[in-house]
Amino acid sequence: MSSDPPGFELPLRLFLGFRVLIDELHAELARQGHPDMRPMHGFALQAIMRGGDTAVELGRTMGVSKQAAGKTIETLERLGYVERTVDPRDTRRKIVRLTARGADSLERSARIFDDLRRRWADEIGEERLRALEADLRKVTPPDVFRLDVPGWFGGQ
Repeated sequence: MSSDPPGFELPLRLFLGFRVLIDELHAELARQGHPDMRPMHGFALQAIMRGGDTAVELGRTMGVSKQAAGKTIETLERLGYVERTVDPRDTRRKIVRLTARGADSLERSARIFDDLRRRWADEIGEERLRALEADLRKVTPPDVFRLDVPGWFGGQ
């Protein structure tokens, strides 16, 4: 008769699964022309795409300070993933938008994640993967784009 694994193994296995997916995503993104993308960049681009278009809003969405969000924006701007423009509704305000390169990285990421999901389904079976996803939905917050992971991990 086997005993249950120790409780600490569950979060470690979940984190390792996350790392495997993210590491494979970034390796493939690098092969597809985005070698400078980092996991934090993906969180930031998702937040910008969903309306976090100033450093204050991006920081709030990501769970980091306005200064940390500003540094992330500067890095993404330098890499060509975002651009800062004047808000047409308030010329005193600068907003951040994805560039074509930023949008391309997110589109490629979505396709790569779909491919990675298919590989996991091939490995453990589609039914088991769907059950795993359904079970994770039961025990996690409903908003998968609650992008406070960077802040939770202690910033950049």
